[in-house]
Amino acid sequence: MQIFSRQNKAYVTWTLLAITIVVFLIETFIGGSQKYSTLILMGAKTNWLVQAGQWWRLFTPIFLHIGFFHILMNGFTLLYVGQVLEPIIGHWRFLAIYLVSGVTGNLASFAFGANNAISAGASTSLFGMFAVFLALAAIYRENRFIIELGKSFLALIVINLLMDLTMSGIDIWGHVGGALGGLLLGYGLSVPKSRRPKMIYRIISIIAVFAIAYFMYAKGMIVYG
Repeated sequence: MQIFSRQNKAYVTWTLLAITIVVFLIETFIGGSQKYSTLILMGAKTNWLVQAGQWWRLFTPIFLHIGFFHILMNGFTLLYVGQVLEPIIGHWRFLAIYLVSGVTGNLASFAFGANNAISAGASTSLFGMFAVFLALAAIYRENRFIIELGKSFLALIVINLLMDLTMSGIDIWGHVGGALGGLLLGYGLSVPKSRRPKMIYRIISIIAVFAIAYFMYAKGMIVYG
């Protein structure tokens, strides 16, 4: 039984991947993607610069990567997840959740992460994409395929977070914040032309995203101010 109005072409996924690759090439050309000064110039997140008023560093790191292996892994993950998820939830919903999850992930890193660390990468957004499948599983509880997808991505989130705890140089707070943003927005925005949760629950979910984002920004400003 088909429960979704599918938009078969993952235009947004491919566009985001293309932008990410172009940005990485620029990083490489102007000094190297692993060079601190290059990353700062391109908009990587450091908490003290965000606290100083450079709020755009909560957004720009989504498209930056540190080293070839970093962009390779995130690029393949974006392509895989995007080609599954974008046709289900639609182009604009996918784009909105991808970008907002990236920002909520960077906000969590700003609020709870190390002040002197530098952060970059699409993984904040990707964890948001993983969490959307959990929201879909909560909405379509009778659909075995969606339930199994939700279980698979829940396991993926848990395994990755456990790995984050054992590895240095990984921004675990960014991943947690991205997943939280994706879960709430995934439930709030739902899917096009299909059964949706009650409007009040959707409104609460979306309001919660903004409330949590404000809290994390305020906390970061207090901690590092």
